[in-house]
Amino acid sequence: MKKVIINENQRGLLFKNGKYIKMLTAGKYYAFGGKEIEIADLSLPVSSDKCELETFLNDKAVAKEVSVIEVADCELALHFVNGKFNGILSHGKYAFWSQNNKHSYVIADISTPTVSEDIPLYIFTKIPTAYYTKIEVAEYEKARLYFNCKLVKILDAGTYYFWNNGVRIDADFVDTRLTQMNITGQEILTLDKVSVRINFVCSYRITDYVKTLTEIDDFSEQLHIFAQLALREYVGKYRLDEILENKSEMSEFVFSRLKEKEKELFVEIADAGVKDIILPGEIRNIMNTVLIAEKSAQANVITRREEVASTRSLLNTAKMMDENQTLYKLKELEYIERICENVGNITLNGNGGVLTQLTEILKSNR
Repeated sequence: MKKVIINENQRGLLFKNGKYIKMLTAGKYYAFGGKEIEIADLSLPVSSDKCELETFLNDKAVAKEVSVIEVADCELALHFVNGKFNGILSHGKYAFWSQNNKHSYVIADISTPTVSEDIPLYIFTKIPTAYYTKIEVAEYEKARLYFNCKLVKILDAGTYYFWNNGVRIDADFVDTRLTQMNITGQEILTLDKVSVRINFVCSYRITDYVKTLTEIDDFSEQLHIFAQLALREYVGKYRLDEILENKSEMSEFVFSRLKEKEKELFVEIADAGVKDIILPGEIRNIMNTVLIAEKSAQANVITRREEVASTRSLLNTAKMMDENQTLYKLKELEYIERICENVGNITLNGNGGVLTQLTEILKSNR
């Protein structure tokens, strides 16, 4: 004989010779004669290794004290105990003791990957990642969503969850910010057969995220090619000197050509311009030589102009001094002052005044 004590937070499952007999409530019991009492914790699901769940549920006393939930193949059940999330239940039948706790359930249909609005999103931080796929779209992005390689929709910025139910879920991301494309080192012949290299840049923004994928094979490459063709069209019509003089005109021409392709490429061209025009080494040397010659000629012209102006000024001063003796004397005093500033010592004798002697010194130094 074996004594068994069942506590208030427990139930006893009585078996005799391996067959379920009944449920026992809290108290003291004795097991003998092939009887066996299995203790069930009320905080755990109803289960036993000795028989199936349906056997217990056929007992009316057990059925009154349990909460039963049956989950279909294409469903998941979110299990809440006293209003708090307790776990997730996949397909099958479950029973929970309801004497001390209140059990509630939210059924999630996983026949499609889309999560219904009645599913609280915080649940996904508490369940294994094997049940769902998470996609995060940044503020400056759009995401193209695919189910089994088929485009479903465009996702805006945010966090999204999808049920894993055998459907392949993919997403590719598109940057919605202004994007810069560089076209570097384009070698093009001018009208006078000079090979130049041009670095060009343009800024664009995608306007239709679906059609750039479904109707164009690599839209960025197409945009690159259109810009190249526009550059070649312009450069081929002008000589090198004209191109160098009208760099801004080239930028405007290519920009207008790209604007014509906006609807075709499903983009918005915000700006475009020439960064650099690189000449061949020998052409660059010739251009430098021409530039030096031009600047030297300009410098000579300026020098001659200044010399003429200086000579004319001296002539005018001489005429004024010749006509006005007072001015002549003032000019003498000015020169004497300049001499005194540059002479350390001046020796004077007693003959004549200071001004006369200084004048004689000035004359003797001329």
